[in-house]
Amino acid sequence: MIAQPEKICLDIKASLIKEGLFSGSDTEAGNTWRVSPEPYFLSREETAFFHDLGPQLLKFYSVLNQFYLDSAKGNFPTWFADYLDAGKPQELIDFGRMKRTRQALPGIIRPDVIVTENGFAVTELDSVPGGFGLTSSLMSLYEDSSWEITGNKEGGIPSLFYQMAESVSKETSPNVAIVVSDEAKDYLSEMQYLGTLLNQKGLPVYVVHPKDLSFREEGLFVMHEEKWVRVDVLYRFFELFDLKNIPKSELILYAAKKGRVVTTPPYKTWLEEKLSFALFSHPSIKANWEKALGSETFNTLSHLIPETWILDSRPLPPYGVIPGLELRGSQVRDWQELYSLTQKEREMVVKPSGFSPESWGSRGVVVGHDVSSEDWQQALTKNLARFPEQPAVLQKFYKGKKVEARFLNLDTGKIETMVCRVRLTPYYFVLQDSIKLGGILATLCPQNKKKIHGMVDAIMVPCATKIL
Repeated sequence: MIAQPEKICLDIKASLIKEGLFSGSDTEAGNTWRVSPEPYFLSREETAFFHDLGPQLLKFYSVLNQFYLDSAKGNFPTWFADYLDAGKPQELIDFGRMKRTRQALPGIIRPDVIVTENGFAVTELDSVPGGFGLTSSLMSLYEDSSWEITGNKEGGIPSLFYQMAESVSKETSPNVAIVVSDEAKDYLSEMQYLGTLLNQKGLPVYVVHPKDLSFREEGLFVMHEEKWVRVDVLYRFFELFDLKNIPKSELILYAAKKGRVVTTPPYKTWLEEKLSFALFSHPSIKANWEKALGSETFNTLSHLIPETWILDSRPLPPYGVIPGLELRGSQVRDWQELYSLTQKEREMVVKPSGFSPESWGSRGVVVGHDVSSEDWQQALTKNLARFPEQPAVLQKFYKGKKVEARFLNLDTGKIETMVCRVRLTPYYFVLQDSIKLGGILATLCPQNKKKIHGMVDAIMVPCATKIL
């Protein structure tokens, strides 16, 4: 007997509540969203696209890292590193350039992918992503013989997470501490869920607050079953802009500097900068990107990455233009030319770039055609005034295509259909020199929402492919 979709949704919700991943009531603080009876379906071609995208994004990070290091040494245009270092503490810059971690890259890569009428757009990259614990749970809850959950063939997220940690540590069975800060507390329950799954497999993974770490000369330790366990790999689930608020952050840095613990993602501010897309778009180094990435990867990313510009307030010379930015058929020479754009012309987004609390969770994002002309001008003025202490970027807005999705209306107890726009967030895990897709979370927001992210009236489901 086939279960009714209403019951499927209620069972999924009950399981999520039991796992601590979903709020049990409307008044309870925590995560809530609309529950759908089925996953978001990808075609075979789309699934293949996402498997192919991982190695291309890893190559992007690798080239970005190398260009930055070359620029810092004067072997590449120096403005490349200058932009990426803008507003960062010098001691953190120096730490990131340490010889030991020179080639280190993030262990997990998550792009934000908007589904458009013409394919996909990768609007940004996150190397300290949340959501992979929740995605792992949803992947298990939506398993069905009628479809194949994307990522399950690779072993699933928990297994790939630990393989990633082994790859980083270059040891078998490393002790892994997932360190979750107060700033990231909304994601604590999903990290605890992930840790529990790995513990059930006999793997030594500990989810802790920074204050739970104990420093000794030989390394970092966590208490487990009344014994101190030395940490081999520290998974850093906190942002670099927040270090001053992280208990024992200086001791963590010292242990990493002395090689007493391996941290991932690495302490490299330039790998967490949204303005890297603007550097990819810059015409004067286009040939360098194409040569380093290879023509195939370069062309693919050129079609996926929206045009992006750094909001650099420094005056241009009389013959200078902002490369690639045109208005009414003419190249823009001054940011003030954008102040009076019509609503249609300002289909662009202003984003704080990386090293800022406003860059977390879309807090500082301004969608041009979703605000008044006064608010648009204020957003540009404010962000230009912050340069270079707090860089921001201007990015072309990609409109998501409309799709329909079903969800359970908890007030009526009935299944309803919502017209949505979709963001897909695939989770890639780096294993030595390869990269594997662990799963894809689909966030489907009401069509009138310009910012597509987790919210109460969004649907959140894993991706799958129908079995023909």
